[in-house]
Amino acid sequence: MSESKKLLTTRNIAKIAILSAIAFVLMLIEFPVPFAPSFYKLDFSEIAVLMGGFAMGPLAAAVIEALKVTLNLLFNGTITMGVGELANFLMGCALCVPASWMYKKHKDRGTAIKGMLAGILCMVAASVILNIYVLIPAYVSFAGFPLDAIISMGTAIFPAIHDTVTLVLICVIPFNLLKGVLVSLITAVLYKHVSPLLHR
Repeated sequence: MSESKKLLTTRNIAKIAILSAIAFVLMLIEFPVPFAPSFYKLDFSEIAVLMGGFAMGPLAAAVIEALKVTLNLLFNGTITMGVGELANFLMGCALCVPASWMYKKHKDRGTAIKGMLAGILCMVAASVILNIYVLIPAYVSFAGFPLDAIISMGTAIFPAIHDTVTLVLICVIPFNLLKGVLVSLITAVLYKHVSPLLHR
């Protein structure tokens, strides 16, 4: 039985719907960070995504992430022509899919920790490649944000920032590292208490 067929049970669909709604609500609670431009906001929606991935597998994590972003688009719209939402989806999947894939192979605490560490590394690596080659160019081309304005927002915080690469190295990497670590720590604390509900 394929993973997609295993996932499409009434019980799992209900869990995915609930976790997607929780992730959507958590996505609305955003926090600025002092070392990144204002359009980088920290939220904890990936906690629900990661828990769903641990309980139901990496495909479920990707589905919950997609539904969360879709709900946000439907209820709140976008000021970035969808680029910000795409970034949120890709970074969330980069963290949660590898972690839940590793945990699916061997379900114990040690593997969960290794999976979350792998997810953090994947998210940081993806943030570098995607921001330089996809996301920041998309903000400029599709969302209409001038590149000079984006860079200047970083320069206002760290004068050493003078181009896309230095913005990513100085602001984007620490931002994603912080988010990955916090989401993983909170998930590690909460999951054992929530897992009995998720495995019913």
